[in-house]
Amino acid sequence: MCGRFALTASPEEVRELLGLLELEPFPARYNIAPTQPILIAVAAPPREPGSNRPDKIAVLARWGLIPSWVKDPGDFTLIINARSETANEKASFRAAMRHRRILVPASGFYEWHRPPKGSDEKLQAYWIRPKSGGIVCFGGLMETYMSKDGSEIDTGCILTTAANRTIGTIHDRMPVVIPSEDFSRWLDCRAGEPRDVADLLVPAQEDLFEMIPVSDLVNKVANVGPELQTRVERAPRPVTQAKPESDDQMSLF
Repeated sequence: MCGRFALTASPEEVRELLGLLELEPFPARYNIAPTQPILIAVAAPPREPGSNRPDKIAVLARWGLIPSWVKDPGDFTLIINARSETANEKASFRAAMRHRRILVPASGFYEWHRPPKGSDEKLQAYWIRPKSGGIVCFGGLMETYMSKDGSEIDTGCILTTAANRTIGTIHDRMPVVIPSEDFSRWLDCRAGEPRDVADLLVPAQEDLFEMIPVSDLVNKVANVGPELQTRVERAPRPVTQAKPESDDQMSLF
């Protein structure tokens, strides 16, 4: 699951990665949370023959997808993530998988390691970023919701997949990362059906990310500064004294 992420790169860096003609200035964001606006890239309208206009445009959407068939968003569970393995089968995502695939640029994301029940360990937050720095783009889906008064709002969610071995040490899911060479193929919903991009819905390469333990400041949406990504020393795991086995009890190990 991806419940928080960050985009701290400059607008110029994002514009260059996505191949956009222009991009409105925006501030660094260290703690992007559900229901907040997120920057996304979508396929541009069809180009005229011979045009050199980019095939992508950037728009803002609310993080939390609302399917078009929802009558009252207040009664609908907020969808910030969608399982890529079943997105093409679920009513909430099927149309978006076919017609409205998006890219979500990010400098990295946050994940929490939840200790086993009964453990004395505390919940530990991690800042997960590309080892070499820079930006990645998550695969996502978009729906435009029309309210009763006729107003429209673009909404989106991030696709997830099984975690690779690196991320799997703290969580069993991770965002789908779309390689830059596949941006256009992922966004091309006119020619490419979901089965044509299924090969992209896989865990990221093992050496892509590094995990940095951080403080619990990220838990609060009000905290939005760079200190959220400062490495902290993890407390050593408590050592529990094993109980001696009785003579009449078999060991499981």
